[in-house]
Amino acid sequence: MVAWFVHHQHKLRLRAHLMQEAIRNRDFTFRMPTHGMFFGERAMQETLNQLGETIRQQVNQNEVESWERLTRVLTHEMMNATAPITSISQSLMNREDVKGTPLEDGIRAIYETSKHMSNFVVNYRKMSELEKPKVSNVNLGAMIEDIRKTYPQLTWNIDITKDLTIIADAGMLRQVLMNLVKNAIEADAKKIDIETEAHEKPNNILLYISNDGMPILAENRQSLFVPFFTTKRSGSGIGLSLSRRMMIQQGGMLELAEIPRQGYHVTFVLSLQKS
Repeated sequence: MVAWFVHHQHKLRLRAHLMQEAIRNRDFTFRMPTHGMFFGERAMQETLNQLGETIRQQVNQNEVESWERLTRVLTHEMMNATAPITSISQSLMNREDVKGTPLEDGIRAIYETSKHMSNFVVNYRKMSELEKPKVSNVNLGAMIEDIRKTYPQLTWNIDITKDLTIIADAGMLRQVLMNLVKNAIEADAKKIDIETEAHEKPNNILLYISNDGMPILAENRQSLFVPFFTTKRSGSGIGLSLSRRMMIQQGGMLELAEIPRQGYHVTFVLSLQKS
C-alpha cells in the first residue's frame, strides 16, 4: 500500500512538471487523462484542463487586439507618408518640362507605387473596421452547401448534420469559410473535408476544415494569423488575421490544428456555439 501511494505521488508530480513545461513553452493545449485518479484529483485535473483552454483563448484574443492596435498606428503613419508622395509626383507629371522626358517614367513609377500603397491601406482600413456582429440562428449545413456550389472544381467531403444550427453572424461566418476555401485553392488543393466534433463545452462544437494543398511549414505556423504575414507573392496577409478577428467577435475562435486530419495536409478548426 505504501509503495502504491509513493508511486501515485510520483505520477502526480510528473503531471505537475509536464503542465509547468507546457505553460512555460506557451502551449496551453495540454490535456492530462483522469483515469486512475481519486475523485478529488480528477476534479482538479479536469479544472486544470479547462483552465488551459481558457488561457489559450484569452492569449489568442489578446494577441489579436495587440496586432489591431499596432496595425492602426502603422496604417496611420503609412497614409501620412504616402499621401504627399502621391500628390507631389502627380503634380510633377503634369508639368510641361517633365512630359515626354526620361523623368516622366521614373516619376510615374513613384506615383503608381505610392498610389497602390495608399489604396492598400484604405482597403485594409475598410476591412478591419468591422461592425458589431449581428448574431442569429444559422443553418451551418445549408451555408456550407451553398459555398460548395460556388467551387465545383473541388472535391468535397462534408460530414455535417443537415439540421445543425449555430449562433453566428451569417455574413462574417460565410466570409471566414470563403477565405479558408480560397486559401486552399491558392495552395493547389483539390479536396476539401468538413466535419464537426463535440466540444468540451456542452453548447459548443468544433468545425474542422481540411484540404490537401501545400503543407504549412513549421516556421510559418506561429505567424500565420499575424496581420500582413503571407507566403504568397501576391498575397496581402490580411485574410486569416481578419478571419480570426471575426470569429472572436462572435465568441468563437479560428486556429490551425496541430495535426491535420488523416489524408489531408492542412486543417483549420473553428469553435462555434450551437443554438
